[in-house]
Amino acid sequence: MADLPKERLEGSHAVEIAGIDFCVPFFHKSDTRNKPAVKCYVCVFICFATKAVHLEMIKDLSTVAFLCGLKRFICTRRKPKQIWSDNATNFVGAKNELMELRRLFHSSEHRGSVQNFCLSETIAWRLIPPRSPHFGGLWEAAVKTAKNHFYRSVCTAVLTFDVLRTLVSSATSRQLLTPDL
Repeated sequence: MADLPKERLEGSHAVEIAGIDFCVPFFHKSDTRNKPAVKCYVCVFICFATKAVHLEMIKDLSTVAFLCGLKRFICTRRKPKQIWSDNATNFVGAKNELMELRRLFHSSEHRGSVQNFCLSETIAWRLIPPRSPHFGGLWEAAVKTAKNHFYRSVCTAVLTFDVLRTLVSSATSRQLLTPDL
């Protein structure tokens, strides 16, 4: 077994170094009556030092929506010095359902917008090697736990976006989500 990354071993403040990933799409009721359910996503942030989890509800996979979620995270917790994420090649297996997410992460427009935001906020964005999801085991465990708690509390119910966002925020604020490591 390889050594842990130095970011996990060195002492740091909470969320100074964070990992990020998206959960599979969830569905919420449309604002318009008699419309089908609409996809939404949960963005999972995890602290490398304390393993604290922060969840943000993202309405769609646009760059603007993601950056707004990142800004909400920064406003709620603090600005991280480093953010680690996968480079979305692990989404190839779930191609049908997650093709939108893969296109977003591979688009040069999205990458440019995220890099510009991170440069202006002095955040270093690190990517794990392609096709190696085991490098992101910390945030993958957090995603698994978040989905487990989410499905237990909501089951098959289709709620409004505001109710889902409130549920995700209350779960985060009560620290109910601790990875099963």
